[in-house]
Amino acid sequence: MSYIKADRILPKELVEMIQQYVEGENIYIPRKLENRRGWGTKTGIRQEIARRNELLFKEHLDGASTATLADRYCLSVKSVQRILLQEKLKVQEIEYTSDL
Repeated sequence: MSYIKADRILPKELVEMIQQYVEGENIYIPRKLENRRGWGTKTGIRQEIARRNELLFKEHLDGASTATLADRYCLSVKSVQRILLQEKLKVQEIEYTSDL
């Protein structure tokens, strides 16, 4: 993350006011709530993880053990079990809503 020098973008009076609280340090000013983005939306990692989890679930259905999947995907067995449960619940939800 890069930074911007406050004295280049803020009025002198505001910089002096901020200096009463912090001086010579980096501070983070968060986005407004309405401008916040979800985790992974900018990089696409959320979609990558979703694809990985679907593939992991398919391999499990094809007979791969949790230990094998953990080694293959560099995850703990507990993480694999959690992913398998989440994917199973997704499938059940899809089946439930299609039956309605």
